[in-house]
Amino acid sequence: MDKLKIEATKSSPEISFDSEDNLLEIKGVSYPANIEEVYAPVFSWLENYLEQLEDQEVAVNMEIIYFNSGSSMIFTDFFRKLENSVNKGKKISVNWIYEEDDEDSLEFGEDFQEDFKSLRFNFVQNDFRKLDL
Repeated sequence: MDKLKIEATKSSPEISFDSEDNLLEIKGVSYPANIEEVYAPVFSWLENYLEQLEDQEVAVNMEIIYFNSGSSMIFTDFFRKLENSVNKGKKISVNWIYEEDDEDSLEFGEDFQEDFKSLRFNFVQNDFRKLDL
């Protein structure tokens, strides 16, 4: 299965799905005006991937700096698909990556965790600080 790579824009995240490494990553901001257009290939790829997935463990890294309500609905659908697969015996975990001082991001991740009890969420604090050079 081919990898899916979508470059970030000023309003949409970088999306990288690698079936060989069983790593799905979404990083950046998500508030595109054309949200269905941006995420349609993501859901298409994900459905095909989950159908062929066997006993491999899958890691989903979510490092979202900002997202709007439309993206929240998209992420809800995304997590629902993942949770449905977990309920069918797939091994999937979500690494919710947030900045140390970003309490809102952590709370959003915790809210998703409450909604999707079967899906394991790991909360990972990103301590990376940009150096002023």
